[in-house]
Amino acid sequence: MTDRYCVVGHPIGHSKSPQIHAAFATQTQQDIDYQAIEAPLEGFVTTMQAFFAQGGCGANVTVPFKQQAYDWADTLTERARRAGAVNTLVKQSDGSLLGDNTDGAGLVTDLHYHHVALRDKRIMVVGAGGAARGVLLPLLEQAPASLMMVNRTEQKAQQLAAAFGEAGPITRHAVDKPMAAPVDVIINATSASLHQSHPPVPHGAIGPATTVYDMVYQAGCTTSNQWAQRQGAGRCLDGLGMLVEQAAESFALWRGCRPQTERVREQLREALNQ
Repeated sequence: MTDRYCVVGHPIGHSKSPQIHAAFATQTQQDIDYQAIEAPLEGFVTTMQAFFAQGGCGANVTVPFKQQAYDWADTLTERARRAGAVNTLVKQSDGSLLGDNTDGAGLVTDLHYHHVALRDKRIMVVGAGGAARGVLLPLLEQAPASLMMVNRTEQKAQQLAAAFGEAGPITRHAVDKPMAAPVDVIINATSASLHQSHPPVPHGAIGPATTVYDMVYQAGCTTSNQWAQRQGAGRCLDGLGMLVEQAAESFALWRGCRPQTERVREQLREALNQ
């Protein structure tokens, strides 16, 4: 019997999740059907109730419903609770729904894929919205030397640093305060590239040994990464790999097997650049 899964969002037509999970299913010989569902802005819960009542086994959740999924899930993983958002729903054997957040795991796996070291490194996360919050715990679990939060609204950065303080060495750094030395890794968790802009990075944070990672992806180099290159960044990466790896994490939760991601990455990149 074919097991049903979906990704739900509004809008959803742009989603690459059906393509990614179809490739994973073929590779691992899993009998699944994965569809994109566009839920009304005020209809997330009723849409999901109908999906699971009709035999749905799991779902990915994208904007703008991650907070609603967090509130609706019966139980939460620790990383979902910390993130304050759910991007993966898993139907349990008793019929209850487990809410998880695989975004941070996807980011860390992608960084490891590109041989970016995190342990004992100085990391800066720019942005203090949901994208940043979703990756802080997995980053801190990598035992960095320090993790600095930077945001145009300093209060938000301070709040996040305080919320995750017991999980690792996390602090706030003011946008207008120059850095004494470049950091090792900068994670751009803002949507600056979508607006043809760049993130608010303190002067001196970028050096020739700095890796800059933009969670946004597009054909070619993102706007923020183009800016980072002009500032002398040694290496710039975008978020396409994170998209694939967070999907692989969801797939493993649902199916109990982890797909290989390299070929899927290549196919998506080729399609994106055509």
